[in-house]
Parts: sequence; C-alpha cells; structure tokens
Amino acid sequence: MKWGLFTFFWIVVLVASVLAVVNAKYQTRLMFTEIQRLEAQLDYYEVEWGQLQLEITTLTEQGLLENFARHKQGLIMPERKKIHYIKP
Repeated sequence: MKWGLFTFFWIVVLVASVLAVVNAKYQTRLMFTEIQRLEAQLDYYEVEWGQLQLEITTLTEQGLLENFARHKQGLIMPERKKIHYIKP
C-alpha cells in the first residue's frame, strides 16, 4: 500500500511537471508570435517616420511650408504686436 501511494504521488508530480513544461512552451510560442507582430509594426512605423521626416524636410526647404500655408490654406502672418513670445 505504501509503495502504491508513493508511486501514485510521483506519477502525479511527473504529470504536473509535464503539463507545466507544455504550458511554458505554449506561452513561449505565444510571446514569440507577439514579438514578431510587434517587430512588423515597428518596421511599419519606422518607414512611416522616415517618410514624415522626408516630408518635413521637403516642406521646410525654400519656404515651401510658408507658400503652402499662405496660398493653399489661406493663412497669414499675424501683426508683430499680436505675437507673444513664451520662454521655455
């Protein structure tokens, strides 16, 4: 009776260990999939960031931004007395 209970205990411990290993492997695969998804998203955002930097550089060159604001958006420069400077 003692040996049967002892053997049963070790079988339960073994099964629990196997289930823990399987769960750990499953969680590892889920995390790996999530990492791959986030890396793909990071690549997308890096490309978008580069495009935005290029667009900013293009717009700031040779007063293109000012021309765009004046002619296409109808913006005007405010009078000097209406400009308030804020120190950082």
